[in-house]
Amino acid sequence: MQSNKNIYDAYINDSDLIGTHFRYQQAVPLTDWMKGEGKDVTDPMLDIDDFIGKSFTTGPDGKLYQIPDQQFANLYWFRYDWFKRPDLKSKFKKLYGYELGVPVNWSAYEDIAEFFTEKVKEIDGKRVYGHMDYGKKDPSLGWRFTDAWFSMAGGGDKGIPNGLPVDEWGIRVDGCRPVGSSVSRGGATNAPAAVYALTKYIDWLKKYAPPEAAGMTFSEAGPVPAQGAIAQQIFWYTAFTADMAKPGTPVVDENGNPKWRMAPSPHGPYWEEGMKLGYQDCGSWTLMKSTPVERRKAAWLYAQFVISKTVSLKKTHVGLTPIRESDLWDDSFTERAPKLGGLIEFYRSPARVQWTPTGTNVPDYPKLAQLWWQNVADAVTGDKTPQEALDSLAEQQDKVMERIERSGMQGECGPKLNKKQDPSFWFNLPGAPKPKLANEKPKGETIDYDELVKSWAATKK
Repeated sequence: MQSNKNIYDAYINDSDLIGTHFRYQQAVPLTDWMKGEGKDVTDPMLDIDDFIGKSFTTGPDGKLYQIPDQQFANLYWFRYDWFKRPDLKSKFKKLYGYELGVPVNWSAYEDIAEFFTEKVKEIDGKRVYGHMDYGKKDPSLGWRFTDAWFSMAGGGDKGIPNGLPVDEWGIRVDGCRPVGSSVSRGGATNAPAAVYALTKYIDWLKKYAPPEAAGMTFSEAGPVPAQGAIAQQIFWYTAFTADMAKPGTPVVDENGNPKWRMAPSPHGPYWEEGMKLGYQDCGSWTLMKSTPVERRKAAWLYAQFVISKTVSLKKTHVGLTPIRESDLWDDSFTERAPKLGGLIEFYRSPARVQWTPTGTNVPDYPKLAQLWWQNVADAVTGDKTPQEALDSLAEQQDKVMERIERSGMQGECGPKLNKKQDPSFWFNLPGAPKPKLANEKPKGETIDYDELVKSWAATKK
């Protein structure tokens, strides 16, 4: 994009960049392409409405800028077999006063983490832990947070696919213009909900995860739950489903059935009904204006082949990263669902719309995303408090947006920062940024997994 040169003829690019593409106008709006220059090479059977992620790749102007190729959500993962054991259920209830089950809120997640790490300690002679995460200073620490950790805690405003006017990055918009991420400008990147979320991440990593977790990156930590010593994980990508369901691993029984399940993510005390509840990755085909039209047409033909209904069902069975409604409701997935630990039930459920990628408030994803891991790492190492680390992050984000504003490159939807005001001005207004709660640990609340699945009662569209 910076060179404006044709390097590749098409890209698979995360829809997290929708705000970037919409503003810089270097990506081809597919809505226009399919009606105009690309009409003669657009498959009449493409069926755009069958794509479950099309709202993620649509700009504020209503145009489709990218088309999904693969999707996976970030959900709660747990050992279903352990949670069903009468001895563990009885012990948990005696200690905490409520049932061991899928945590609805972060209070319950914390109680369950403590229970397995500090009270249970061993199952079948093996050391077990109530939490798994990673904390090494590495770029993957950034997406541990930008992939909607603050939204799970309740940072940002109500709105699907993303909070408006304040999103889960803490960036406020006025119309389509980003106006700030610091609380003093009406943002929420350094607001109490974000500080709470960062604090809990650090506390749980240090208290309840295996000792080596703090020194791991995303790719190192990913395979750990399948090794059989982790009771639950609050931040787990469904992209790991295929590996987690392999026969012969400690988390799959002798009949090939998973001993684990995935469920909706629990939410923090700042969360309200109507907010997103977690992240969903949506790698999407993206065409650039720098690509000569004939090459672009050839690339578009290939992209459509890869996501066509002819190919998509098999592709989904292999990768387990669904993009089409028709694939999800195919009889072959009804048959296979019991082996996949809740993946199909989740994606067929009405709940799935609460798991969404980064949205259109973020004006330049590459420039802003790189700020996160470095600032978060300062809090993990103890060099800064969570509040200091997030104050620094918010200030740096505002500086980047200020530079974009001065450049004028993003036009009428580019940043135009609010003047700084006393934070109390914004805390006294409805929505985000939200003032600090007097009680950030309400009573733990859980739900029985089997009852949860029944309650979804999704019906075929």
